Amino acid sequence: MTKLMQKRVTRQLSACAVLVTALLTGCASKIDIEAQQRAINDFVANANIAGQLSGADESNWWQQLDSAQLNELVADALVNNLDLQTSQLTLKSALARIGAEQAQYLPQGGVNIGAQRSGLGDTNTRQATANGAVDWQLDVFGRISALVDAANASAMSQAEQLRLLQIEVVSGVVKGFVSYQGNVAKQRIIALQIDALQQSIAVLQARVDEGVASELDLNRTMAQLRQQQTLLPAIEYAKYRDLSTLAVLTGRLAQNVAITDEQLILQRDFSVSLSEPNQAIALRPDISRALYNFSQTNSLSVAATKALLPDISLSGFAGVVSLGSNGFSDTQQQWQVAPQLQWSILSYPALLAQRDAQQFLSQAAYSDYQQVVLRALNESELSLQHLVNQAQQKRFAEQRYNFANNAFLQAQAMYQEGQIPYLELLDARQDALIAQENAVDLTISSLLAKVNTYQSFNGRWSYALSNTNQ
Repeated sequence: MTKLMQKRVTRQLSACAVLVTALLTGCASKIDIEAQQRAINDFVANANIAGQLSGADESNWWQQLDSAQLNELVADALVNNLDLQTSQLTLKSALARIGAEQAQYLPQGGVNIGAQRSGLGDTNTRQATANGAVDWQLDVFGRISALVDAANASAMSQAEQLRLLQIEVVSGVVKGFVSYQGNVAKQRIIALQIDALQQSIAVLQARVDEGVASELDLNRTMAQLRQQQTLLPAIEYAKYRDLSTLAVLTGRLAQNVAITDEQLILQRDFSVSLSEPNQAIALRPDISRALYNFSQTNSLSVAATKALLPDISLSGFAGVVSLGSNGFSDTQQQWQVAPQLQWSILSYPALLAQRDAQQFLSQAAYSDYQQVVLRALNESELSLQHLVNQAQQKRFAEQRYNFANNAFLQAQAMYQEGQIPYLELLDARQDALIAQENAVDLTISSLLAKVNTYQSFNGRWSYALSNTNQ
């Protein structure tokens, strides 16, 4: 991004901060989520990040790789991932707490039935009672409403956390699968080189024995063989690491993850295309979650402020009492209605401190919300820069391999004609090998950069994914 573009984005971001602050001024019991979302949409639209990637819809973007194995792994992960299951249960708990807070609008109470028998000297008494008691706290000043708003915001925040986890799981599965296939490709290249070096050693040993070649050629070839052989354990570990990653994401053990070789995945046309890039940023779950967290702390701050005001409630009971009997054969009715006003004046210092503490938390949540927006924008911009960078490196690496391979073929022909010594042929072969490994590495890096871009611009496809899995 040029300096001019950076200055433009900085100015727009500052304008967005002013707009958000204005929207929050004088807010009552809860944050206007819709107004906040519109502000974010407008700001990102003005920034116009990734407009060059506008195109097809990005839902189920990993299916572009046309791999049945990968599609099955993604589906398994969305069903069996333990982190997702934990988050789903936590969301259900948060939804249940909404009902608990809403129940405070209704009268509270219960029914009590009892009987007793007592004696004092020669006098025995019996009594039976049955009554129902009701206590109804009137939400005159809106404290209960603020607590309900906080519970709603908490549930929405947890829903966004679930969506965030789904993004991480899907992206992690695709990265692990691509990395595994890349390591298989590198292992094949190394195996071919080891085989070629072993054949060369057999030929050289025979020529050394005949006195035609020197031991220098043989020893250098043996050294290159050992160099390639030392790479095999690292490749095996990398493959196991990829399997272990996929195992954790799909809720199973690594030994139960079976992936077949699918090298065509490294050659398929996998491009980044976003239907609405601006919306893909604005709808990111980390932004939405930070906004709901701010809304929750703001509502709790309002509730703490309302706690400074009197509590007005209406209590009463109605029942029957039977004197001289443990049954209800001879009863008398009794009832009572008692309006109450309770004001914790002596607790004011503690209530004021609680209010101040909650207001500071609300301000902290707002600062965090702004930081999340900034981080999301910079992360999206960085992913685009990385995408372009990896594409350029991949193109140069492929050109390098083509030149190195042509040079090796030429050296091979020249060696057979006796024009160059064997060591030059060996060097040309090594150059071609290194270039081929580098090309594979950058092919993998380019694919992972595309996955990272989809992971950064996740707002729309993650919503579609959440709706599909509900």
